[in-house]
Amino acid sequence: MSNLPIVITMGDPSGVGAEVTVRAIASLPPETRSGYAVIGDADTLDRALAATGVDLTLGDAPGALRVIHVPVDGLPGRFGVLSQACGEACFRYIDMAVRLTTSGQAAGIVTAPINKEALNSAGHHYDGHTGMLAHLTGCSASWMLLASETLNVIHVSTHVSLKDAITRATPDRVAETIRTGHRHFQRMGVARPRIAVAGINPHCGENGLFGREDDLQVLPGVKMAQAEGIDVVGPISADTVYYRAHRGDFDLVVAQYHDQGHIPIKLIAFDSAVNVSLGLPIDRCSVDHGTAFDIAGTGKANHVNMLSALDYAGKLRAGRA
Repeated sequence: MSNLPIVITMGDPSGVGAEVTVRAIASLPPETRSGYAVIGDADTLDRALAATGVDLTLGDAPGALRVIHVPVDGLPGRFGVLSQACGEACFRYIDMAVRLTTSGQAAGIVTAPINKEALNSAGHHYDGHTGMLAHLTGCSASWMLLASETLNVIHVSTHVSLKDAITRATPDRVAETIRTGHRHFQRMGVARPRIAVAGINPHCGENGLFGREDDLQVLPGVKMAQAEGIDVVGPISADTVYYRAHRGDFDLVVAQYHDQGHIPIKLIAFDSAVNVSLGLPIDRCSVDHGTAFDIAGTGKANHVNMLSALDYAGKLRAGRA
């Protein structure tokens, strides 16, 4: 496993994925670049090299970045445009990465950003990478973890409306989210992870004054996990739990819905947080930013987040080995 490459999906060809990928790989020592391969469009990567001006060769030579070219008809050939063909390309790159990883030809996947509107316009109706990867790997459930140096958050639900997110926060889903985070941190070397569960309502409902969801949906899930010996507490009011985790009280926070988990992470680690998919039979990490059509092709895109994702993927590869 440690000798297998990590494959990087280029993301939307009109976005900044190609640029942050070539910048990140170019910043690595030449002798380590053979540990990666990018799945995407060779022409787009050439244009990204021209836009960034980095010193990197594409191909199989020592110090070069290996490219697995996936042809897609109708690509616009320029950055910064919303395109159905680009949505199709996003799907094909990810599908190829899953096939390489599940067949044992790759150690894991790092994904550059995709555009959900383009993806759905091409007929691939997913809410994003996590749902798509769950479908392609045959999983009935998956979770999004946002990881940073001082704060880690796993989500009970992500890309659904707030109303649906509250409905989805069942005791079983809360408990399984806790278990999934617990297993992941044990794999990452934390023998007994300290986990806190955020409440749904202000002040966790104030004993029913602001709603009973925390008492009836969240607390039973926490008790289920506690009965299994997991070090977990909660629900804790969301207006304090992230601060407490950030200062070191907890290794992981369970967020109940998308914005509740994303806002604190992006506030403290916008350029370095890594999106990790849990519950899948394969490893996948991603940058935690979008396609940035407005700056795509200008060479301005910051590659620090891609470097963080590559580093996290390397730790996962080492753990599997």
